[in-house]
Amino acid sequence: MSAVLDEARATTKQVARTFALACRLLPRDVRDDVYLLYLVFRTLDDLVDDGRPEAAARVDAVAAWAGGFEGTATPEIKILSDLASRYDLPRDALIDFCAGMQEDLDGVTYETEADVDRYCYRVAGTVGVVMAAVLGTESPERARPAAAALGMAMQRTNILRDIDEDLGNGRVYIARETLSRHGSLAPGRRESLLRDQIVRADALYEQGVAGISELRRGRRAIAAAAGMYRELLRRLEAEGYGARPGRAIVPRTRKLKIAARAAWRA
Repeated sequence: MSAVLDEARATTKQVARTFALACRLLPRDVRDDVYLLYLVFRTLDDLVDDGRPEAAARVDAVAAWAGGFEGTATPEIKILSDLASRYDLPRDALIDFCAGMQEDLDGVTYETEADVDRYCYRVAGTVGVVMAAVLGTESPERARPAAAALGMAMQRTNILRDIDEDLGNGRVYIARETLSRHGSLAPGRRESLLRDQIVRADALYEQGVAGISELRRGRRAIAAAAGMYRELLRRLEAEGYGARPGRAIVPRTRKLKIAARAAWRA
């Protein structure tokens, strides 16, 4: 697993800079396992986003493994099997994650906010749930909904940050009912829509952050990640709610200040 671990560390640092900053605050005895877990989710997501021919088979293999069936020993299954020897991974959440990947493969469109919430849970809320299982919780009954909410908040933040990129790829993750109510996605005409969506994301952050105290380890890291990601919403507001096309970006110095403040509070 040493080569896989090297890949996991490098992948996190290269493609998830905000998450990588937060990971520095994780206890050493769990940090590498978090890197490995991230590699699984990131690899599947990238295979799907890039339209790789093997994407569907790799996603199906993980879903089968999580369902208790033997199948092809893909790189993701090898990592998950290793992690499962040390943690009680919530396999239902892994199955749901794969269902979210299938939605992207199928090009599903979203009619209602409930549809978007379902998608956000599947592709990101599940990541929070599995991550919480690795970090350990005081009360799974209280921790799981909060972990799911935090993951969903981050995914909703991704959707708002990446509107223009997604449009360029022919994808829209905003509910059609919301678009009908608030109008266009064109730059300079999104303010009403973004105000509505930011309120929804902030509500999920509140629920998610309130549950961080249920974690046995990694509270500072998760609080820092939540704070840094949530700041993207503040940047969208400060930059005029999509007045100009492109991604909102939080400068590294600002991220570090937010991470330090959130970690101290945690």
